[in-house]
Amino acid sequence: MSTLLVIAKAPVAGRVKTRLTPHFTSEQAADLARAALQDTLTAVLATPAGRRVLVLDGRPGPWVPEGIEVVPQCAGGLDARLSAAFSRVDGPALLIGMDTPQVTPGLLAQGLDFGETDAWFGPADDGGFWALGLAEPDPALVLGVPMSVPHTGREQRRRLTESGRAVRDLPELCDVDTAADAAQVAAAVPGTRFAALHGALCAVTR
Repeated sequence: MSTLLVIAKAPVAGRVKTRLTPHFTSEQAADLARAALQDTLTAVLATPAGRRVLVLDGRPGPWVPEGIEVVPQCAGGLDARLSAAFSRVDGPALLIGMDTPQVTPGLLAQGLDFGETDAWFGPADDGGFWALGLAEPDPALVLGVPMSVPHTGREQRRRLTESGRAVRDLPELCDVDTAADAAQVAAAVPGTRFAALHGALCAVTR
């Protein structure tokens, strides 16, 4: 049974998307985080999968739609939390974050297709990665990878290839971290909640 994992923080002001400030207020940044997460979960629900799991830091709210299983994140660094997320699944899995509201069901379905590969890697344009798919999840493949540094993605992909797995790449996406990122992503996907909210907030702040 295939599993889609989304690792995320609850959209609480002051705890999420802090790099969007001071261009946006803490409350606005949290609203944008919530919109990004909702767009992501909408895509997840539209993707064929046996399980759809939100691995959440914080308490779930009404922004979690039906059909999404919610489990708590473990303590520790991001590498430990990603590793623990993979330990929860039995069978092929694709893990993504909440920073790419432009993700589509087609991209997610591609990342769950292990017919000709052992792993999928989705690079982010900041040097990290937005997706990691494993036909046979092994939590040790993520543990110890330095996170949130310019070479995170390179190190993670090296881990995959050095394990002997055949690796294929998904398209590079922009993670929403900064105000410039938010503007870029909103322009790319005008029909999303994220883009609508971003446009409304920018109109207010002009």
